[in-house]
Amino acid sequence: MEGKKVQPRALLVFGAPCSGKSTFAAKFAKRFGIAYYDLEELKTQYNLTSKVVFMLVEQIAKTGQNIVIEGCIGTEREREEMRRILRPAGYQITTTWIQTDIATIRSRLKAKYRSVAKAKEVYDSVVPRLEAPSEIEAPVILSGKHTFETQLKHILAALS
Repeated sequence: MEGKKVQPRALLVFGAPCSGKSTFAAKFAKRFGIAYYDLEELKTQYNLTSKVVFMLVEQIAKTGQNIVIEGCIGTEREREEMRRILRPAGYQITTTWIQTDIATIRSRLKAKYRSVAKAKEVYDSVVPRLEAPSEIEAPVILSGKHTFETQLKHILAALS
């Protein structure tokens, strides 16, 4: 008798810059030995278009591996495109929104860039186009101010 094939999982992590999404996504992937892709970093590093980024995700989805994806999913349309790619490949998708208050985000941006002007530029270029998840996405909402262990408890409860 053949065993039931385990459905691969995709954890989509998004939020404002410096909200804690990279920290959470990287630690989660490392803890469970899951492939982690920061699509925004890849897009910037290799000067890729959004179309090429989504083509890369199509190739990644063919592997059937569990994955954590961050970046290029800040809008509802981008997240829907990601689901359009992952669902037919058999993925069970969990959308995770990392929320952090504006004052903390601005403070973290200033510390990261060591420049008020650069922090403002990054904030102003990303945050206005960021879209909160809709109810239909059934997001797991985590605080970017909580410890990884606390975030982990919440996400594992949601995944079970």
